[in-house]
Amino acid sequence: MKKLSIIAMLAASLSFSATSCDDYLDVNNNIDAPDYIDGYLYLAGICQNYQGLYYDIRATGPLTQMMGTSSYSNYANHYYSKGSDAAAEMFRVAYWLHGMNLENMINQSVAAENWTLAGIGTAIKAFDWDFLTKMHGDLPYQDAYIPGKLSHNYDSQEFIMGKARELAYQAIEYLKMEDKTIYGTKISNNDHIYWGDKGKWIKFCYAVIVRNLAALSNKTNFVSDYADELISAAGMSFNSNEDNATVFVAGAGEDATASSYNNFWCPRRSNLSNSYWQHDYAVQVMTGTVPAYDENTGDKIDAVYPEGEENTYYPFELNEKQIICDTVKAAGHFDPRVVLKLGTGSNTEYADLGVAENVMSYQYYGASFTSSSGPIGTATNFYGTKTSSTAARNGAGRWLYREAAPYIMMTYAEIQFCLAEAYWKKGDKSNALAAWKNAVAADMDFTGSYIETGEEGGVEGDKIKKDLYNELAEAYVAGQYVGEMTADDLTLSHIMMQKWVALFPWGANEAWVDMRKYHYDIPYSGDYPKNGNGWDLTSMDHKWDTDQTKVYKGLYMKPMQVESRKGTYEEDNNGAPCYRIRPRYNSEYMWNIPALKSLKPIAGDALDYQCSIPWFAYPGDVPESL
Repeated sequence: MKKLSIIAMLAASLSFSATSCDDYLDVNNNIDAPDYIDGYLYLAGICQNYQGLYYDIRATGPLTQMMGTSSYSNYANHYYSKGSDAAAEMFRVAYWLHGMNLENMINQSVAAENWTLAGIGTAIKAFDWDFLTKMHGDLPYQDAYIPGKLSHNYDSQEFIMGKARELAYQAIEYLKMEDKTIYGTKISNNDHIYWGDKGKWIKFCYAVIVRNLAALSNKTNFVSDYADELISAAGMSFNSNEDNATVFVAGAGEDATASSYNNFWCPRRSNLSNSYWQHDYAVQVMTGTVPAYDENTGDKIDAVYPEGEENTYYPFELNEKQIICDTVKAAGHFDPRVVLKLGTGSNTEYADLGVAENVMSYQYYGASFTSSSGPIGTATNFYGTKTSSTAARNGAGRWLYREAAPYIMMTYAEIQFCLAEAYWKKGDKSNALAAWKNAVAADMDFTGSYIETGEEGGVEGDKIKKDLYNELAEAYVAGQYVGEMTADDLTLSHIMMQKWVALFPWGANEAWVDMRKYHYDIPYSGDYPKNGNGWDLTSMDHKWDTDQTKVYKGLYMKPMQVESRKGTYEEDNNGAPCYRIRPRYNSEYMWNIPALKSLKPIAGDALDYQCSIPWFAYPGDVPESL
């Protein structure tokens, strides 16, 4: 691992330390690169490296059935070989792009008693390790930055998740210390998340703690050991969408110095283009069209229409219990977030964007796992067009898929959903309901805040006016799916599925945490599913939507033998779904095989290591073997 990244060295070349000329001449032992740069100069690059979050959604989007893809199709199929660095971008961020840059920033700041900068750096480190271990499981933590080591022992996920919380609490201590340093604009100009606001960084730390503990909510000791800490941290975390953690993106389109200065998802960069599409499950959930299945055959039940009145958009009977919304085109029954989160090929002329009947009539089509062709039609891209070309548009895009949209890290809504789940697990349905309603309303406001309405006759932008969105949002939040919900009627499905919608698609990584801790709604006996108890080499068991314990209504995995599924996983999986991302190939599989071999219950060099259940998803400890 390099001591200084290229970004840090370039930053150093643009500014000198506030030292005398003689001191400056003594700073560097290396005549080709600086050995020391001021801590604040690391910060801007460290913040912008969070583009890596969106890189990895190319894998977790398909794994959560938020996206279908022909690009990362192995992840859509829950199998991938160990010969690739795909989906390990945040691994690269944490160990290298942040890596010693972040360590230097923290250590130098602590030594100089620059407590604000030390706190920000430690908060970022807490976020990194919490995120990384939930993606990859066991990792080198204690050996990560020891000079001269050529191999690195792995620490358990339980250990690392505990360390992430320790780091968050340490960051809070630093941020609360009296800092006598006069920073001027050194932090505010380089902190692209909170612009040096210590109060918001403290809330950020508590949000990391909430996220960390929420991953443990299905463990047998959650209520006794973790729930109260989560609830306490949530109370000191985000208070509104003003506290959301987002990374500033400059945009600038074709005038940007580099294309990467534009959002990773915008049309100009073509990363979503025509190789990623909204999955049919996402469309079903957000349009209230989760179908009903014949439990004897696994086939969807065909809708019965009078002769000559068949409806190809609604060809199937619908599940009697829709969790998010339903297909009644009336205010209160319609969730307007769908217009922004999903792409639609309707209204290509961008006409009447303020007319409710028009906007509510849009049609949305979902993709299969690896093709844009879904069960009832072909999915458009996320921009709502049939083409990824920027020739007919200026490339600005829409919603979170536009050039200057920020990278979303954490939101107030997400924290409130975590709080609702914790209260629900404790049996406190009243407080669970209150937190849940706060969460849905917060995500409604968050989603609407990024509307960029398209012009009539144009070719891009959101296909709804903000005033209409707000009107429909108010009706939905007051209606039967949210406002009229009672504590007695609130279920875990309401909490987790609304959270899934709120995380779509920017928070696919956290949605994958939730799906894994509930084991993809696979039925099993005992403590956890395994070969012969939940799946076998050719098929997977599934809970029907009528099962009261099923969390994600309408969710069926590829091998679950229902219509539009009925496939198999790669035989190396031994029938299992994916539970973790392999560590980065060019780091671990090239140089650290002995450490990988020591991992349990499945060795890191095994063909099915990606199927090894992580500690957070076990009800108790990790078994020694399967």
